[in-house]
Amino acid sequence: MKSPLPEAVKKSVLLSGLSEDMRENLLKDSVRRSYREGETIFVQGDVARSVLIVLSGYVKLSRMTPSGNEAVVTIMGRNRSFAEAMVLRGEPYPVSAEAISDCTLLQIDGVRLRQFLLENQEFAIRMLASTFVHLQGLIDQIERLKAHTGLQRVAQFLADLTDLEQGSCEVNLPYNKRLIAGHLGMQPESLSRAFARLREHGVRVDANKAEIDDIAALRLLALD
Repeated sequence: MKSPLPEAVKKSVLLSGLSEDMRENLLKDSVRRSYREGETIFVQGDVARSVLIVLSGYVKLSRMTPSGNEAVVTIMGRNRSFAEAMVLRGEPYPVSAEAISDCTLLQIDGVRLRQFLLENQEFAIRMLASTFVHLQGLIDQIERLKAHTGLQRVAQFLADLTDLEQGSCEVNLPYNKRLIAGHLGMQPESLSRAFARLREHGVRVDANKAEIDDIAALRLLALD
């Protein structure tokens, strides 16, 4: 990859701790690929040949249940990487990946990554850190599903769309409401009811935007 490294690469957990020279050495044969909304990136069961970093847009990771229903595992946004463990172990992807917006990914060849890992202890530590972040994310997701109400999960989702800690704000919903519901472990009708209930707490959702009167109060609601 001869063009300058995107900021999303430099900020990813996988590569953020590496020196500029080490990053460029690892990524010299990497490829940027763009996908349109709805396009399949890989399918559950495909051989994992690349680690991917999201440079822009959103990617849905999902599994098909034995009954044929889709279960949304997670949604990856900018700076996030995925498929590290499968590439290292030479295993098939346990999920399918689909672009849920126009997006650009950086593909790092698995053979190159494994060789680089053997040669660089520092990078091995970054790989462990990246794997831990994925694990912690799944633990947090399970905790939200088990311990938080649907209203709390929706409140947390909206609060996470802004860095503000105080005051009012307006946020854009990053993808459609059906996907938001799947991401939060809810049915679409339950999400609609949660949006309606949030009006009592100063939150108004209209189309793909949400107006929040008091972000601090919303964060508190998510934790109560």
